Amino acid sequence: MKLKILRIMAITLGLIGTTLLNRFLEGGAFFMSLILICLLTSIFFTAKSVFNLKTNLEVSKKMLQHIGDSGTLGLALGVMGSFIGLITAFDAIEATGGAEPSLVAGGLKVALLSTLFGLFTYSTSKLSILILRIVQK
Repeated sequence: MKLKILRIMAITLGLIGTTLLNRFLEGGAFFMSLILICLLTSIFFTAKSVFNLKTNLEVSKKMLQHIGDSGTLGLALGVMGSFIGLITAFDAIEATGGAEPSLVAGGLKVALLSTLFGLFTYSTSKLSILILRIVQK
């Protein structure tokens, strides 16, 4: 029975992982990678703040600014990726002389995926700051 559950979990995680990787690549590898770096940086500063809670409260409080900055940068990169995706779609429409629905949808998808990942990064960092401020008091 446990082996069956483990197989189902492995298949589910594989499908989710493949879907997330595909969405990551569809959103434009360059901007999505930059946003991922911002997310990982935010997680790093969160962990550093948590580890310094008991030993050095001042360092823990200083990390809150770094968490917020990396989250904001991730959001800004997501919005910039959106604008570049939209401009690319409009350039393609202009070059072909017509608005193919699949062409417009592809450009909008790239724009929305990078913005969504940027918003996720920003939300994660703000949630971390909120939790850390509650814990620090």
